[in-house]
Amino acid sequence: MTGMLSLITFLPMAGVAAILAMRFLGQPGARTDTAGKWIALATTLATFALSVKLVLDFNPANTGFQFLEELPWFAGLSYRMGVDGISVLFVLLTAFLLPLCIVASWKSIEKRVLEYLIAFLILETLVIGVFCALDLVLFYLFFEAGLVPMFLIIGIWGGKNRVYAAFKFFLYTLLGSVLMLAAILAMIGISGTSSIPELMTYKFDAGLQTWLWLAFFASFAVKMPMWPVHTWLPDAHVEAPTAGSVILAGILLKMGGYGFLRFSLPMFPQASEMFAPLVFGLSAIAVVYTSLVAFRQTDIKKLIAYSSVAHMGFVTMGIFSGNAQGEQGAIFQMVSHGVISGALFLCVGVVYDRMHTREIAFYGGLTQRMPWYAAVFMLFTMGNVGLPGTSGFVGEILTLTGTYGASTWTALIATSGVILSAVYALTLYRRVMFGEMTNPALANITDLDWREVMIFLPLIGATLYLGVQPDVVLNITGPSVDALVGAWRAAIAG
Repeated sequence: MTGMLSLITFLPMAGVAAILAMRFLGQPGARTDTAGKWIALATTLATFALSVKLVLDFNPANTGFQFLEELPWFAGLSYRMGVDGISVLFVLLTAFLLPLCIVASWKSIEKRVLEYLIAFLILETLVIGVFCALDLVLFYLFFEAGLVPMFLIIGIWGGKNRVYAAFKFFLYTLLGSVLMLAAILAMIGISGTSSIPELMTYKFDAGLQTWLWLAFFASFAVKMPMWPVHTWLPDAHVEAPTAGSVILAGILLKMGGYGFLRFSLPMFPQASEMFAPLVFGLSAIAVVYTSLVAFRQTDIKKLIAYSSVAHMGFVTMGIFSGNAQGEQGAIFQMVSHGVISGALFLCVGVVYDRMHTREIAFYGGLTQRMPWYAAVFMLFTMGNVGLPGTSGFVGEILTLTGTYGASTWTALIATSGVILSAVYALTLYRRVMFGEMTNPALANITDLDWREVMIFLPLIGATLYLGVQPDVVLNITGPSVDALVGAWRAAIAG
């Protein structure tokens, strides 16, 4: 028992304790807020450093869970933690994005600053806990508790319709998870254990699998989100502060895909095979429909939010393709989307902080005043479209290859989404960046400052590096994915 995962998971809470102590012992004011920001930044950077060490020490050849921790908890339950090739990179992605969110909020958040920082640090602990938990009850607690800080981030620091968006986000995701809770209790009662590794090898009755699969699907489909339960996402993105959108798109959506990989496929293999056509159909609709809806948006943030739904359609197709290419592509696409979508929302935050509007019609000709910003926005737009050489291409081509082997028509329909994404993304870029600058309000807009450059540099590096060296991810996930696919096929055949 190393304790490494618990340290990474709960280190942000040390930052929370330090900020709370300073808040109650010090005088409120700008100096206290600045000190709180430095504490939050130092805490998230330390968590990121530990997560890098975690990945470096991880042995991809071992397809089992590593860095295991187990302690007696209560009522026969245990505190179990561990990571495998499927989950370890999501821990790294979470720890990678949080320091960028703190820096991005340095100037834009002016009210209740310390509470805002505390919400993000608590959210980091809960999200990392989701990816490390190896006990069903512990997983559920982390999974559901993450709703609370995100609800507060949207509801307190969001836009003018923030309360509506926050409640919609909370109720959608909570209602789906109630069914998952019922399924968890049933699984524990039938199997006599809440250990996730043991449940992954437990053979549930085929008829029971159907109901359990549907219960988990209700929660994970909303969290992804899949069509048609995606309507909470655009509202949440539009109203959330910039850093909230980064976490929402970059990390929280991935919890649904991770749930499918961790629970649906290994625990309910027959049901997963039976419902795969349903998932393919919903995914294909999501890719085409939300791409068309994105094209008609007038708000930059809402357009990017709908593009996230389309990209998650590729992920769900890959997960239920039942082959290594699809599964690998789904995981890679989630990691890539976490970087690229987070960067795009940060790009929107740059102009919003200056002009306080996200209306596409307000802008135009920004390349004249913001050439560096235009170059950065172009790179991430190309990554979002799936240009070869960027990480977006690798995830899309792998998921489409895997899906083609399972359902040719689904892959062909989804491929049209690649074309549609280019249409709406390049149209957005043309309208915002090119043409004459006819709006006099833009005459004094300034280009990226040093703080914004420092935020974008790691994201640019990750997008390009993963695009030309995808094996950095695939070598880590490959053995675990092969083991998952092999066990899934064996369960179906047996």
